[in-house]
Amino acid sequence: MDKNKKVKNFDAVTMMRDIRNQISIETQNMTFDELNAYIKKKLSENNTKLVGR
Repeated sequence: MDKNKKVKNFDAVTMMRDIRNQISIETQNMTFDELNAYIKKKLSENNTKLVGR
């Protein structure tokens, strides 16, 4: 039955869940201002811009 099942070299869903869980752990007890500072810091570290800006 599973003759057509392919082995994944990269699983995007698992990666996204891992990243989201790590961010949740890092930000779980932050205030709104601390969270804003965290986001700005991460965006500047990666030279990333928010969507639509």
